[in-house]
Amino acid sequence: MDYTGFDSLLVQLRTLRDKPQIDEKTVNSSTFWLLQDDTSIVGVVNIRHRLNKYLLEIGGHIGYGIRPSERRKGYATEMLRLSLLKAGELGLTNVLVTCDKDNLGSAKTIKNNGGVLDSEAIVDGVKIQRYWINIKSMSGQ
Repeated sequence: MDYTGFDSLLVQLRTLRDKPQIDEKTVNSSTFWLLQDDTSIVGVVNIRHRLNKYLLEIGGHIGYGIRPSERRKGYATEMLRLSLLKAGELGLTNVLVTCDKDNLGSAKTIKNNGGVLDSEAIVDGVKIQRYWINIKSMSGQ
């Protein structure tokens, strides 16, 4: 993808949202931004509407990131919580979220949102943890 400019990034993201299958690693998805004072990007989250073989192994339904200067302030936990609500609106009931095993902050964020460790795998030399979150049990439905 071409990320040289914000406008081109938005065009690429619209493509991901609207097409059911882009390639063997990418499916349709929705992207949401966490802004501070409506001007500064704090974080971004990508919700994949379904999983393919690749995403079932490593990517999961939800990927997120927080700007380094804003980490350890609870933003990731809240952003993932809101993403799970949105995933439920998309009809998902069980959501896979993965992280590198050495990313303790991300693992804590996932666990804080009801993530249950399912398995670990080594993918491209990196140990990945796979967590499932049951949205129905999370929201009390």
